[in-house]
Amino acid sequence: MIKIGITGQSGFIGTHLFNTLGLSSDMFTRIPFRDSYFSNTDELASFVTKCDVIVHLAAVNRHEDPRKLYQTNIDLVKQLISACEITSSTPHIIFSSSIQEESDNFYGKSKKEGRELFQEWAKRNRACFTGFIIPNVYGPFGNPYSNSVVSTFCYQLTHNEHPEIIINNETKLIYIAELVKEILNQIILKKYEHQKETIIDIITVCHTSTIKVSTLLEKLEGYKHDYFNCGIIPNLKHNFDRNLFNTFLCYIDLKLFFPFILRVFRDNRGSFVEMAKLTSGGQISLSITGPNITRGNHFHTRKAERFVVIKGKARIHLRRIGTDTIISFDLDGDKASFIDIPIWFTHSIINIGKDELYTIFWINEFFDPNDPDTYYEQV
Repeated sequence: MIKIGITGQSGFIGTHLFNTLGLSSDMFTRIPFRDSYFSNTDELASFVTKCDVIVHLAAVNRHEDPRKLYQTNIDLVKQLISACEITSSTPHIIFSSSIQEESDNFYGKSKKEGRELFQEWAKRNRACFTGFIIPNVYGPFGNPYSNSVVSTFCYQLTHNEHPEIIINNETKLIYIAELVKEILNQIILKKYEHQKETIIDIITVCHTSTIKVSTLLEKLEGYKHDYFNCGIIPNLKHNFDRNLFNTFLCYIDLKLFFPFILRVFRDNRGSFVEMAKLTSGGQISLSITGPNITRGNHFHTRKAERFVVIKGKARIHLRRIGTDTIISFDLDGDKASFIDIPIWFTHSIINIGKDELYTIFWINEFFDPNDPDTYYEQV
């Protein structure tokens, strides 16, 4: 077991890394971290002694006083180093730096100098250090106006705000799950390499997508128009489009948006409902559930999924992983509607009626028993 602590655990990257580690509890033990540890030397010292690996993500990336930002980030690095040296701890430290290292700003300067301080610590203590130079990161639950232009645009479009392009340049992006995979690969690799010898690696993380800001906004505006008005799922064949749509979906106010009421066409023959308009494939399944039976209590990390109740009465529960808030929706087959399930939300569907419940499930990829992307957790 590798014991891993994450400073900045509650932030954008930290949350995704912490939750992903939880999917492999047979390999990793998560050592909880609180931001308050930086204000208590004893707690910080205790934290570092428990860790085989520390991923240092804690940092300020925006502040009205750039010098305050710089000093805060440097102080956080120095405090972590001090805690390690006071306790004679030599965990493998992974530091998240930025492509802004070479930019003429205080944030980039703090990242570059922070990385250099960790390198000196590793040399002095025959320790292992990995510095990641990271491009722009996007994904679900990023903070708008802070983490990336993707977060900002997604939030603005789903909250009836009007995005503006400040600089229409080419943006190099990496999806949060791709970055987390890079971090985990280094953790596992260094476990076998590090035998009380100094190891210092500086890794420039490659971007996985390049897109012009205007093209990005145009694509997201298309999502809003088609999805908000007609419930149309865009083409998710390519990883970037799937990841971008999953990101977009997570910024929607679920309680206000769902259930999405479908139009019912009626004539003397009966009724007709268009359940899903898709521009890519996937898998469609029919579920028949008896009264008082619950299905689900699991979540996905990449799959887009739609539930359409066509007969009976259902209650759908959603809860974002790592939170306690449960969102509930009641659906009735007599009033055709659907719920789309965001990634990283555990979900269940319960038959609350007296008769059988008929539900159509659409998911954007075929089920693969060797890679099911299905993780069980009670809502």
